[in-house]
Amino acid sequence: MTDTQWPRFEVFLQDRPETSHRNIGSVHAPDIEMAMMNARDVFVRRPSCISLWVVPVDAIYAKTVQEIEADPELFRDRLGDESSVDKYDIFRKSSQRRAMTFVIYTGQVEATSPELALQKAIEIFGDGTTYVWWVCPERIILRSQESDIPSMFAPAKDKEYRQPRDYKVVSAMQEVKREQPGKGGR
Repeated sequence: MTDTQWPRFEVFLQDRPETSHRNIGSVHAPDIEMAMMNARDVFVRRPSCISLWVVPVDAIYAKTVQEIEADPELFRDRLGDESSVDKYDIFRKSSQRRAMTFVIYTGQVEATSPELALQKAIEIFGDGTTYVWWVCPERIILRSQESDIPSMFAPAKDKEYRQPRDYKVVSAMQEVKREQPGKGGR
């Protein structure tokens, strides 16, 4: 059977300058540029946003702490090609609380492979509890630019957000039923 889904992209949002980018979900799109537009439309309609990143899921090297502990060979003999050093962005999930299930941008390392980038990330950023590590080459991430803020994110600030209870649909439908002959009305 042929897969008809577009590729999936993880979405990272930064809502204030003092906060890190955090993973808020994913979108499907035919390419990374369309993924950025879909991410904006899906995730930036209500909350404030100053920066948005999208990453193809296939470009993320992800490992749970259990996977790392279960594979003692993971970091052995992974020298890679010394001439192809890449910058890798590091993300980690450090909480299991329901209100905070985000994978958050942690920093950047240089390495010759995703495995070595993960090893460096654990050495540099592994000072606290971590449940999941994500490693991604920096060059793969499409990032919104500061100049994008007015056109991509500012329009959402003018839209008033309403909770479902603000729409009086149930009471309006009850009123309609009361006014219909033979339905409890006149």
